[in-house]
Amino acid sequence: MTHFPQVCPARLSVLLLATVPLAAAEAETPRDVVFDVFRNGSPFGEHAVRFAELPGGELQVDIDIELRVGFGPVTVFRYEHESEEVWADGQLQRLEASTLKDGDRERYSLQRRSDGRFDNAGQVIEALVPSSHWSGYSPGLPAVLNTETGEPMEVEIVDLGRTMVETAGGPVAARHLRMTGTVSVDLWYDDAGRWVGCAFTIQNQDIVYRLRDA
Repeated sequence: MTHFPQVCPARLSVLLLATVPLAAAEAETPRDVVFDVFRNGSPFGEHAVRFAELPGGELQVDIDIELRVGFGPVTVFRYEHESEEVWADGQLQRLEASTLKDGDRERYSLQRRSDGRFDNAGQVIEALVPSSHWSGYSPGLPAVLNTETGEPMEVEIVDLGRTMVETAGGPVAARHLRMTGTVSVDLWYDDAGRWVGCAFTIQNQDIVYRLRDA
């Protein structure tokens, strides 16, 4: 999940190949997505997803997450995640990510191989939809690519139907998905497939994403 939080990676005997996400298959460059993140109703940080078309026609997706809890100048919790995805023909071609969590920074880079699978520092894994959330998920998908670690993670994804989700511009009608692993994450996507909402609870902390521009 994304990103914060992430569902624990699991070894899988069978992994399905990634289906083409709706947002990644769009002919036009998607609109940027920027969320204000709240923890128990208080500001917690920002999660931004920005898109650009490369000269060769590929879609570049830059993701920047910055979360912080502090008392005045003293920081008691800090989480940062930066990643760059490059897509072509509706398929993820490469991904580079850096994550600062619990004071430690981890980096990885993976590349799509000629056989369609991913190479992550010599480790070959199946091609999966990344857990960056923006591209959406197919209900029933058994696994996604953990964008925090670059490894597969087992999940359960269900479609909860259409509901309303709050944004800075007011409520928006959206499709409601739930991704469940060690953490249950609720995700909302509007009629165009744009990611417009996110919420989850972790360690008794309620985390809510509110879209700035609906």
